[in-house]
Amino acid sequence: MNRPADRLRIAMQKSGRLSDPARNLLKQAGFQFRSDKDQLFCYGEDCAIDLVLVRDDDIPQLIAENVCDLGIVGRNVLQEKALELRGSAHCGLQELMPLAFGGCRLSLAVPNSQLWQNAADLEGQRIATSYPELLADFLQQRGIRADIVALKGSVEIAVKLGKADAICDLVSSGATLVANGLKETEIILQSEAVLACQNTPFGDSRDGLLANFIARIEGVMKVQGSKLIICQTGKCDLASVLKLLPDAVAPTISPVWGMDDTLNIQALCQSAVTWQRLEAMKLAGARGLMVLPVEKLLA
Repeated sequence: MNRPADRLRIAMQKSGRLSDPARNLLKQAGFQFRSDKDQLFCYGEDCAIDLVLVRDDDIPQLIAENVCDLGIVGRNVLQEKALELRGSAHCGLQELMPLAFGGCRLSLAVPNSQLWQNAADLEGQRIATSYPELLADFLQQRGIRADIVALKGSVEIAVKLGKADAICDLVSSGATLVANGLKETEIILQSEAVLACQNTPFGDSRDGLLANFIARIEGVMKVQGSKLIICQTGKCDLASVLKLLPDAVAPTISPVWGMDDTLNIQALCQSAVTWQRLEAMKLAGARGLMVLPVEKLLA
């Protein structure tokens, strides 16, 4: 593919657990795309942004080689590739921002029958993993010498097969570990979907495109779970009502026409607005309480 300097190219999963949430995030941010015949390239119809749909493991490499400008990828995949590329001509990968979906953790696990005190118990053992760089970095920082058995998949059965004494693998619910007679012992990395890029500016029109893209994504993420509270209160009760809005972003206070002692309050709240909270506000002096969903937010 020729690399245009006036369009952003974003790599993301074609399929997998991050694919649908990533597509939904872009849709909420107002980006629409037209797919080509093989469904691997999506052209931005009303924006200078294109998508390249690939395997999750390929995303950091495409960014490192400047084939793509950005990537939506798991932190675990990004950091594994960043460690692998240390000292090479393609080093410099970085996490631009977390995206608050696809949460999981990279953890150590051992057989249920094995006693566990701390990571030093792994000294001299064989550890199977699909993340040899992250595991090696963890062991080196703690001065632990162990044999790393690199596997592409089916890590959780490595102990049963006699290939390893312990494993280092991604964990979500932990059900797979339980099914294979293993227990989670220590978390190496908390992971989620992130926006990844190179650590240097583009130096062309893509810098402006990136700033606008991030502003939209941040707006969507701020809106998720946010609510707008509108109410009225007397001037003497204002301080008591505002104490119940500690998460409000710069509440707007304005006078009510023809009512000198009454004020309007508009507050964007970024945590749960429960019935109990509204009832407490009413007791504090608020009235005419309304809670409205927030569809879009652009700071």
